[in-house]
Parts: sequence; structure tokens; C-alpha cells
Amino acid sequence: MIPVTDKRQPFALVLVFAVVCVTSAIALIYTKHESRKLFVELETLTQERDQLNIEWGQLQIEQSTWATHARIEQVAKDDLSLVRPEATEIYVIERP
Repeated sequence: MIPVTDKRQPFALVLVFAVVCVTSAIALIYTKHESRKLFVELETLTQERDQLNIEWGQLQIEQSTWATHARIEQVAKDDLSLVRPEATEIYVIERP
């Protein structure tokens, strides 16, 4: 005699597979969305880093410009009213 199978068992199996597929699809969509969001953030931070590197280079050039001997001498003359001493006013002291 052939056993009688329950008609609900294949339906339940199909329902479980459907739920698993939908859950997997939602997880995939969420993961892709997060990946794209993080990529946009990475690109933004990369651009910010590049801008900061440019600014750093400009600041180094500016610092070297402000620290030149000619600039320091000009500021000493104009702003501080200092004058270069005459050769007769310079004394060299040697260490023993």
C-alpha cells in the first residue's frame, strides 16, 4: 500500500525557501548600499586628504619664504630699526 503524504509538507518547504531567498536578497541589497555609502565616504576623505597635502606644501613654502635671511634682515631694519654694526664694532671671542 502507498503511504499517504501530507500536502502541507511541500508547501511549507517552498515557503521556507521563499523566506530564505527574500531574506538573502534583502541582506544583499543592504550590504551593497553600505558598500556604496562607505565608498562615497572614502572618496570624500581621499579628496580632503589631497587638499590637506596641497595646503601643507603651500605652508612649507610660505615658512621657508618667511625664514630667509634676507627677509629677517629686512624685518630687523624696517620694523625694529636695527642697523648692521660696523666692522670696528664686531669683536670675535675665542674659547680657550
